[in-house]
Formats: sequence, C-alpha cells, structure tokens
Amino acid sequence: MHSAKFLVVILLVCFLFAAGVAGYMVIEKWDFMDSAFMTAISLTTVGYSEVHPLSTHGRLFTIILITAGVGLFFYALTALSEAVVEGQIKGYLEKKKMQKAISNLSSHYILCGYGRLGCTIARSFASRGLPLVIIDNDPEIAETLRQTGYLYLQGDATSDEILLGAGVKRAKSIICTLNSDAANVYVVLIARSMNPDIFILARASEMNVEKRMIQAGADKVVTPYEIGAKRMVLAALQPTVIEFLDLATDTTGLDLNIEEIRIQPGSAMDGVSLLEIALREKTGVNVLGVHHEGTGLSMDFSPSEILKGGDTIVAMGTKEGLKKVRQLAGVE
Repeated sequence: MHSAKFLVVILLVCFLFAAGVAGYMVIEKWDFMDSAFMTAISLTTVGYSEVHPLSTHGRLFTIILITAGVGLFFYALTALSEAVVEGQIKGYLEKKKMQKAISNLSSHYILCGYGRLGCTIARSFASRGLPLVIIDNDPEIAETLRQTGYLYLQGDATSDEILLGAGVKRAKSIICTLNSDAANVYVVLIARSMNPDIFILARASEMNVEKRMIQAGADKVVTPYEIGAKRMVLAALQPTVIEFLDLATDTTGLDLNIEEIRIQPGSAMDGVSLLEIALREKTGVNVLGVHHEGTGLSMDFSPSEILKGGDTIVAMGTKEGLKKVRQLAGVE
C-alpha cells in the first residue's frame, strides 16, 4: 500500500516537471534548459530570481506550478509519516502478539542461534509440530523468522532478560547452537541456574570444550565436525547401515520413526516385562533399547526384564504404532 503511494508521488513529480517545462516553452517561448531551470526552482521554491522576465500568463502559470509543488510536498510528507507510524504500530502489535504466544507456552523448546545448524533444527521441529522459540540477535534473521512464522525473540541469548522472555523456566529443553563456544557455555550456565530440570543440549566447535560445557550444566554436548566425520567413515565402510539410519530417522519419508518413551508409574507397562506386554504383536513396534532409571542404556536386554515407572524404552515403528505404545506407557 505504501509503495503504491510512493509510486504515485514519483509519477506526480515527473508529470509536474514535464508540464512545467512544456508550459514555459509554450507560454514564454523559452528553450528547454531555461524552462527546465525555471520549473526546478519553482517546484522546489528555492527563491532564485526569474530566468527571464515573465509575462502575465507566465506569472499565473508559475503561481499554479508553485502551488501544485507545495501541495505535492505535503502529500509526500503525509504518506511518509503514515508509513513510519503504521510501521511502528504494526511492529509493536506483532511484538506483543509474539510475546503473548510465547508466554502461553510450557514444556516447549528453545533454540539459541539460527545459523545453518539452527535452521535445520528449526525445520525438523516444525515438521514434527513441536513448540519452538528461536533466539537470534541478527535483525535480518529476525525478519526471516517473522516471514516464516516461527516464534522468535530478537536479542542476545546470553541475556537473562531474553532467556526469561523465551520462557526458559517453563521450557522442556534448550538447544545452544551459537557460533561461539564461550557464548554457548554462558547460556548453559544461565539456563541451568534458572531451570535446574531443563534438558540442555549444546554445540561445541572444539573437542576440548565439551568437558567445560558438561561442567557448566549441559546434559549433552554435540560436536558437529566429529559426528560428521564418523558418519562419513560409516557411509564409506557400511553404506547399508547409513541407509537404515536415514530411513529410521527421516520423518518426511516413510512412516517409520525412532522415539524414546518414558514409562509412567501406574501405566499398563509399569511392572510387566516386554514379553508380557507384547508390543510387537499389539502395535508392530520394535524395542531397540531399554534405559532403566538410575542405569545406562542397554541394547542387550532380556524380554523377560521387568519394566518400571521411570524407565525409558527406545522404540522404532510407525507413527500409529508408536502412539499406541505411548498410550500403554501412560504418556498419552
């Protein structure tokens, strides 16, 4: 709308200038340069003297030209003011709407940094329909996030105020993908102090930083270059294994997913074995690993092991099958 108004202003200026030049050439019989100069000083009202003495008709034409120029100036000023004010109001309303949407979230995820890694993470969360708040300090990235419809905050992720605004005290997890390892460590420290129960996943560019991040409070640290190198080696030596992993983790392809499901106390899976619950027969889901509360993940488990509330199973199957397992585990 505002661009259309500005285009009208430009066209009117061009029309007035052309009309002024033509008018002086016809009325006063001046050449093009004298007519153009007289038109310019009349429209801009700079106060220079007349190029040549004006006839009565020429003076009347100049009065009309100056009046039209002044009117056009005020029209342009009004259009510009409307654009500025409306833009400010629109930005304010969008910011308030964003803050309200974020304040209504709980058990959501926070992503610090929307670089190449953060962008991929955000797309994956969006494809799963998971609530995500993105924090980035770059105004251009903020505009990109606004256009894509993500919930976001523009600001420094190491700021207490920004993290609180993102709902860190209510969040389920925070993912730190800032370009600076030092900044990621600082975010980990703040997030852990604000929410002792939050799950913190941090990116480390250097191997020696991983230990410091764990000490700062990170639950899991990922080194993209190391993971990428290991994956390339596995792809070269065992390409079928990579194909299987891609198939199992790609939510945009076949209806096959890997999920971790925490067994709730008092659910149908609490106090029974995998053999008794017969997940494969009931849901078509395969259990790949069992994590008993207080111990590590085991992939060498017996079907007769008793599952208890608080244990976590790693299961692979269709979305519908995994939904049934979550129901049996008391999650849904």
